[in-house]
Amino acid sequence: MEQSDLERLERYDRMYRDLLKERDGILRQIEELKAAGRVKSVTYQQLLANKLTVQNLIGRFQVYGIGN
Repeated sequence: MEQSDLERLERYDRMYRDLLKERDGILRQIEELKAAGRVKSVTYQQLLANKLTVQNLIGRFQVYGIGN
């Protein structure tokens, strides 16, 4: 099954939007942990690593002109 260029672009756009939503959720969780004074917790450290990974992916999309 061959997909058109438009379908492919739509899938990339959807993935980009999903990454933005994921990043926002991670940032919200990080702020909640900060407010609770849990910046040294394993969960906080994992969220920071996830944030960097997602931000890297978002940046790659932007380099290729997908997204904002």
